[in-house]
Amino acid sequence: MVTTSPQPSPPQAAEREQEPRVAINVTASRRQSHCGFLLVSRHSSLVPRRSRAFTLIELLVVMSIIALLLAIAVPRYFNSMDRAKEAVLKEDLVQMRNAIDKFHGDRGRYPDALEDLVTRKYLRRIPPDPITDSVETWLTVPPQEAGKGAIADVKSGAPGTALNGSPYGEW
Repeated sequence: MVTTSPQPSPPQAAEREQEPRVAINVTASRRQSHCGFLLVSRHSSLVPRRSRAFTLIELLVVMSIIALLLAIAVPRYFNSMDRAKEAVLKEDLVQMRNAIDKFHGDRGRYPDALEDLVTRKYLRRIPPDPITDSVETWLTVPPQEAGKGAIADVKSGAPGTALNGSPYGEW
Protein backbone atom coordinates (compact mmCIF):
# COMPACT_ATOMS: atom_id res chain seq x y z
CA MET A 1 0.00 0.00 0.00
CA VAL A 2 1.05 3.53 -0.65
CA THR A 3 0.66 6.02 2.08
CA THR A 4 0.40 9.70 1.48
CA SER A 5 1.77 12.34 3.76
CA PRO A 6 -0.48 15.00 5.25
CA GLN A 7 -1.02 18.18 3.26
CA PRO A 8 2.09 20.39 3.44
CA SER A 9 1.98 23.92 4.73
CA PRO A 10 2.07 26.66 2.06
CA PRO A 11 5.88 27.32 2.32
CA GLN A 12 6.60 23.57 1.98
CA ALA A 13 4.24 23.33 -0.99
CA ALA A 14 6.16 26.10 -2.80
CA GLU A 15 9.46 24.24 -2.24
CA ARG A 16 8.03 21.02 -3.64
CA GLU A 17 6.69 22.77 -6.72
CA GLN A 18 10.17 24.08 -7.56
CA GLU A 19 11.87 20.67 -7.35
CA PRO A 20 11.76 18.47 -10.46
CA ARG A 21 9.53 15.44 -10.16
CA VAL A 22 10.26 11.92 -11.33
CA ALA A 23 7.59 9.30 -11.90
CA ILE A 24 8.48 5.93 -10.34
CA ASN A 25 6.37 2.80 -10.57
CA VAL A 26 5.48 1.68 -7.05
CA THR A 27 3.99 -1.69 -6.13
CA ALA A 28 2.59 -2.52 -2.76
CA SER A 29 2.58 -6.21 -1.93
CA ARG A 30 0.63 -7.78 -4.85
CA ARG A 31 -1.44 -4.83 -5.90
CA GLN A 32 -0.49 -1.47 -7.33
CA SER A 33 -1.84 1.81 -6.13
CA HIS A 34 -4.86 3.12 -7.96
CA CYS A 35 -2.79 5.23 -10.44
CA GLY A 36 0.38 3.10 -10.54
CA PHE A 37 2.84 6.02 -10.13
CA LEU A 38 4.06 8.10 -7.27
CA LEU A 39 5.75 11.48 -7.72
CA VAL A 40 9.06 11.71 -5.86
CA SER A 41 11.58 14.52 -5.56
CA ARG A 42 14.70 14.07 -7.69
CA HIS A 43 16.87 14.46 -4.61
CA SER A 44 15.08 11.64 -2.91
CA SER A 45 16.90 8.53 -1.82
CA LEU A 46 14.93 6.51 -4.41
CA VAL A 47 17.05 8.00 -7.25
CA PRO A 48 20.56 6.50 -7.37
CA ARG A 49 23.25 8.97 -6.35
CA ARG A 50 25.70 8.09 -9.17
CA SER A 51 23.29 9.22 -11.90
CA ARG A 52 23.89 12.88 -10.97
CA ALA A 53 27.57 13.12 -12.06
CA PHE A 54 29.90 11.95 -14.81
CA THR A 55 32.11 8.96 -14.19
CA LEU A 56 35.85 9.04 -14.66
CA ILE A 57 35.59 6.79 -17.71
CA GLU A 58 33.08 9.13 -19.36
CA LEU A 59 35.39 12.08 -18.77
CA LEU A 60 38.37 10.17 -20.18
CA VAL A 61 36.42 9.22 -23.31
CA VAL A 62 35.38 12.83 -23.90
CA MET A 63 38.93 14.08 -23.31
CA SER A 64 40.37 11.52 -25.75
CA ILE A 65 37.84 12.54 -28.43
CA ILE A 66 38.77 16.21 -27.97
CA ALA A 67 42.49 15.34 -28.17
CA LEU A 68 41.92 13.37 -31.36
CA LEU A 69 40.02 16.24 -32.98
CA LEU A 70 42.76 18.69 -31.99
CA ALA A 71 45.43 16.39 -33.40
CA ILE A 72 43.61 16.49 -36.72
CA ALA A 73 42.75 20.21 -36.77
CA VAL A 74 45.95 21.90 -35.50
CA PRO A 75 48.30 20.81 -38.33
CA ARG A 76 45.73 21.90 -40.89
CA TYR A 77 45.47 25.29 -39.20
CA PHE A 78 49.22 25.93 -39.29
CA ASN A 79 49.47 24.65 -42.86
CA SER A 80 46.71 27.06 -43.91
CA MET A 81 48.57 29.93 -42.20
CA ASP A 82 51.68 29.15 -44.24
CA ARG A 83 49.65 28.97 -47.45
CA ALA A 84 48.07 32.34 -46.66
CA LYS A 85 51.47 33.97 -46.06
CA GLU A 86 52.74 32.56 -49.34
CA ALA A 87 49.69 33.88 -51.20
CA VAL A 88 50.23 37.35 -49.70
CA LEU A 89 53.93 37.20 -50.66
CA LYS A 90 53.06 36.33 -54.28
CA GLU A 91 50.52 39.15 -54.48
CA ASP A 92 52.96 41.68 -52.96
CA LEU A 93 55.62 40.69 -55.47
CA VAL A 94 53.16 41.10 -58.35
CA GLN A 95 52.10 44.55 -57.13
CA MET A 96 55.68 45.75 -56.62
CA ARG A 97 56.79 44.41 -60.02
CA ASN A 98 53.84 46.14 -61.70
CA ALA A 99 54.80 49.40 -59.97
CA ILE A 100 58.43 49.02 -61.12
CA ASP A 101 57.27 48.36 -64.70
CA LYS A 102 54.97 51.42 -64.65
CA PHE A 103 57.77 53.55 -63.24
CA HIS A 104 60.05 52.37 -66.06
CA GLY A 105 57.35 52.95 -68.66
CA ASP A 106 56.66 56.51 -67.45
CA ARG A 107 60.23 57.67 -66.76
CA GLY A 108 62.34 55.56 -69.14
CA ARG A 109 64.47 54.29 -66.27
CA TYR A 110 64.13 52.06 -63.22
CA PRO A 111 63.80 53.42 -59.66
CA ASP A 112 66.93 53.90 -57.57
CA ALA A 113 65.24 52.66 -54.39
CA LEU A 114 61.93 51.07 -53.44
CA GLU A 115 61.02 54.29 -51.61
CA ASP A 116 60.96 56.04 -55.03
CA LEU A 117 57.85 54.00 -55.84
CA VAL A 118 56.16 55.45 -52.76
CA THR A 119 57.28 59.05 -53.24
CA ARG A 120 56.17 59.04 -56.90
CA LYS A 121 52.79 57.50 -55.89
CA TYR A 122 53.22 54.15 -57.67
CA LEU A 123 52.68 52.43 -54.33
CA ARG A 124 51.00 53.70 -51.17
CA ARG A 125 53.63 52.02 -49.05
CA ILE A 126 56.21 49.31 -49.38
CA PRO A 127 54.51 46.13 -48.20
CA PRO A 128 56.25 44.10 -45.52
CA ASP A 129 57.47 40.68 -46.49
CA PRO A 130 54.82 38.42 -44.90
CA ILE A 131 57.33 35.68 -44.13
CA THR A 132 59.79 37.92 -42.25
CA ASP A 133 57.32 40.71 -41.29
CA SER A 134 59.83 43.35 -42.36
CA VAL A 135 60.12 45.88 -45.21
CA GLU A 136 63.92 45.68 -44.99
CA THR A 137 64.29 42.10 -46.28
CA TRP A 138 63.31 42.69 -49.92
CA LEU A 139 66.12 41.80 -52.32
CA THR A 140 66.49 44.10 -55.32
CA VAL A 141 67.79 42.99 -58.71
CA PRO A 142 69.60 45.63 -60.81
CA PRO A 143 68.74 46.05 -64.50
CA GLN A 144 70.98 44.45 -67.14
CA GLU A 145 71.62 47.85 -68.73
CA ALA A 146 73.89 50.06 -66.66
CA GLY A 147 72.81 53.63 -65.97
CA LYS A 148 69.05 52.91 -66.17
CA GLY A 149 68.40 52.92 -62.42
CA ALA A 150 69.06 50.46 -59.62
CA ILE A 151 65.98 48.22 -59.29
CA ALA A 152 64.59 46.20 -62.20
CA ASP A 153 63.05 43.42 -60.09
CA VAL A 154 62.36 42.58 -56.47
CA LYS A 155 62.48 39.24 -54.65
CA SER A 156 61.82 38.03 -51.16
CA GLY A 157 64.73 37.85 -48.76
CA ALA A 158 62.99 35.35 -46.53
CA PRO A 159 65.03 32.27 -45.63
CA GLY A 160 63.58 28.83 -46.17
CA THR A 161 61.45 27.11 -48.74
CA ALA A 162 57.80 27.29 -49.66
CA LEU A 163 55.32 24.46 -49.33
CA ASN A 164 55.96 23.52 -52.96
CA GLY A 165 59.71 23.12 -52.21
CA SER A 166 61.04 26.23 -53.99
CA PRO A 167 63.11 28.78 -52.05
CA TYR A 168 61.38 32.09 -51.32
CA GLY A 169 64.32 33.98 -52.84
CA GLU A 170 63.56 32.55 -56.30
CA TRP A 171 60.04 33.95 -56.50
